[in-house]
Amino acid sequence: MSTETTASVSTHILDTSIGRPAEGVAISLSARTGLDGEWVALGGSATDADGRCKDLPALPEGTTHVRLDFETETYFEKKQAEAQQDAPRVRDSGAFFPEVTITFAVNPGEHYHVPLLLNPFGYSVYRGS
Repeated sequence: MSTETTASVSTHILDTSIGRPAEGVAISLSARTGLDGEWVALGGSATDADGRCKDLPALPEGTTHVRLDFETETYFEKKQAEAQQDAPRVRDSGAFFPEVTITFAVNPGEHYHVPLLLNPFGYSVYRGS
């Protein structure tokens, strides 16, 4: 049995359109206690060169729900600008989803790794290990 009093969260992003980690995506973390609780912004970070966000804020004791907000539009705008330097624009490759918000329930003492598989026109998320 875990002796931790709160849950913990980590995430990473893989850009499936290029088969590489998504670097520089800003991520915000919010938490609440109970279904009717107010969301409290805890802070955020950005993904590193490996697509990982290793320094998300700790969750307060009593957290029951967590929300991760991924700012994907800026990431795809940068990727589009880099691609246009090498070739003329052939199609719209901007982000159809300018942001991705994932909300999930947590239990005290458990760790939640929530990977995001991302491309300009879709995404998938799951509970990892």
